[in-house]
Amino acid sequence: MPSKDERIFAAAIYLISFVTAFIGPLVIWLIKKDDSPFVDYHGKEYFNFFISYSVYGLVSCILVLVLIGGLLLGLLGILAIVFTIVAAVKAFEGEEYRIPFIFRIIK
Repeated sequence: MPSKDERIFAAAIYLISFVTAFIGPLVIWLIKKDDSPFVDYHGKEYFNFFISYSVYGLVSCILVLVLIGGLLLGLLGILAIVFTIVAAVKAFEGEEYRIPFIFRIIK
């Protein structure tokens, strides 16, 4: 079971992403990844999520030209918020949560 500090830092990676999508989580992950495998796991999971949903967003923006992209962008936004909140709660509870529908690029 990860310590309380590890759980707080892992949850902070997700929560700070609502304010700063890239820099905040990157700073936390880079500072704590060598100290905690738990924080390292959640940092990698967040950045895989960030990369995947950026690709999905780009594809959806292109599909706006054929009118389905608007629906996909809305759905993508809702899913991103929901999965970020769920991941933050799971991290705070000390669980290793795997976000659905993402590419596992960073291992």
